[in-house]
Amino acid sequence: MSAFHLPPYARSMGMEIDHIEEGGVPVVAMDFAERVQGRPGFLHGGAIGGLLEMAAHAALRAELDRQGSDLRIKPVNISIEYLRGGVQERTFARGEVIRAGRRVANVRVEAWQGDRGKLVASSWMNFLLAAPKTS
Repeated sequence: MSAFHLPPYARSMGMEIDHIEEGGVPVVAMDFAERVQGRPGFLHGGAIGGLLEMAAHAALRAELDRQGSDLRIKPVNISIEYLRGGVQERTFARGEVIRAGRRVANVRVEAWQGDRGKLVASSWMNFLLAAPKTS
């Protein structure tokens, strides 16, 4: 996991890896700020979607690293379920790799604030796995 870094988009949105859970799974966090605000006092749905995507990417990269794989990750699609409004506090997201085959990976992600049992959003994300580029 030490080689994994969040992409520039995540950093520009104020996202960071908060901690690594058992099994090497990263938890990505994002503090509330004006740049992620939608209607007054609430997170923008796009910011929540971006956090979910970054957590999925981080979880899959960690799993591939654990397997010793250098496959490239290409997002194919994401399906998001918005469950409650995100308020003015730190938001966390954690991905779970359901399947990482030779060509396709499926990741389930959950996002929460404060109480992990009360999700703000959840999603399924599918990735195409490709051989690394050669120079």
